[in-house]
Amino acid sequence: MTVLVSERVGQLFVDGHRVEYTEYGAGDRWVVLLHGQLMARRMHEPLARLLAGAGFHVVAPDLLGHGRSDRPLDPKGYSMTAFGDQVVALLDHLEVDQAVVGGTSMGANVALEVADAAPGRVRGLLLEMPVLDNALEAGLVAFGPLMFAARFLPAPVSLTRRLSRAVPRRAVPFWAGIALDTLDQQPAAMAAAIHGIFFGRIAPSSKRRRAIEAPALVVGHPRDPVHPAADAAMLAREMPNARFVPARSIVEWRARPRRLNAEAVAFATECWARPAPRSHVG
Repeated sequence: MTVLVSERVGQLFVDGHRVEYTEYGAGDRWVVLLHGQLMARRMHEPLARLLAGAGFHVVAPDLLGHGRSDRPLDPKGYSMTAFGDQVVALLDHLEVDQAVVGGTSMGANVALEVADAAPGRVRGLLLEMPVLDNALEAGLVAFGPLMFAARFLPAPVSLTRRLSRAVPRRAVPFWAGIALDTLDQQPAAMAAAIHGIFFGRIAPSSKRRRAIEAPALVVGHPRDPVHPAADAAMLAREMPNARFVPARSIVEWRARPRRLNAEAVAFATECWARPAPRSHVG
């Protein structure tokens, strides 16, 4: 049975830049969902609606440089630590003491930054295909040409943006619409974002990851060179309260989401049934 939940769009300003977000559902059991690199928050709409229908209060932001949020041109504004600060600012803005924080790809790394910087705010971590030691070379190969094209060949990037915007999202399947959203890029901002992400800290160090005590569910994909399952498995071994769940394929959570959706709902429920985490100083 489909459960109807309320959805609200809001905004906050971080260092003078506008960050837009969508809230799903209501209540005090909060879950934050963070998108992948160059993607938009709408990618998490199915999971957000499912979690909200299960009684959680979900918020999905567009981090700066993505989706409908502002796209500043300074690469220093695009780093995992800066994105983590934006998530903490969002929690402050919504007056949320604690949340389960989850994300996909870049969003998983940002969730780790939140847990590192503000452990007392994190009830749990829902991490899909984090990008760590085994993925950096493939990531540079995948995103380096995009950064070069955005910086030195801006016309094709702008043309692609115009063409993607001309396609009504209601006229295509959901995930085709997400792909079109990802093509909606501004060249200078895209170059700045890729530069800032790949030449800054990609994630907390292994030593700091081992100190993250929040419960974590880590999902890894087989045969995914940019998000190798080895990274996800390594992360689950590093963190003392983490569990690794292998996906059956790269597209399982998109094409056949029932199993992993059930894992996510059960994990969020378990996190909110636990005692609140201790505040952290230092």
